[in-house]
Amino acid sequence: MRAFQPGNIVWGYAFGSGTRAPANWEPIMEWYLKVFRQYADFAGRARRKEYWMFTLVSLIVSIMLTILDTALGTGLLGLLYAVAVFVPGLAVGVRRLHDTGRSAWWLLIALIPLIGAIVLIVFLATDGERRPNFYGQDPKAVPAGIPALP
Repeated sequence: MRAFQPGNIVWGYAFGSGTRAPANWEPIMEWYLKVFRQYADFAGRARRKEYWMFTLVSLIVSIMLTILDTALGTGLLGLLYAVAVFVPGLAVGVRRLHDTGRSAWWLLIALIPLIGAIVLIVFLATDGERRPNFYGQDPKAVPAGIPALP
């Protein structure tokens, strides 16, 4: 176990003099922002990483806004954020299901109490098809002309 030293990065926060973003924080935000750049794109496929990074950051932001709303005595900030991420969240969920070869209609399985949510989580956590499917090319595939790493 390493001793604490100024400047060590723990859980994404920088300690010590000055503030600096940890090296692994930028890719997380890129996945999050990618969903907003494709906010109403229900076609195509989304990798697991894209879906779950969006979900993780959205959960963290929601928790922070809930704490802030509680401190301020209002529920407006959390509501505004929920409205803002509804369509992008739905779109990335649809694209994630497309990556597993399933139709967007499978999102409705979440309406079945308990079991439906569990089945949907399993579908969303399943690795995508490693070949082109009805919904598009494999998002993990290396584009032509770019050499693959050994």
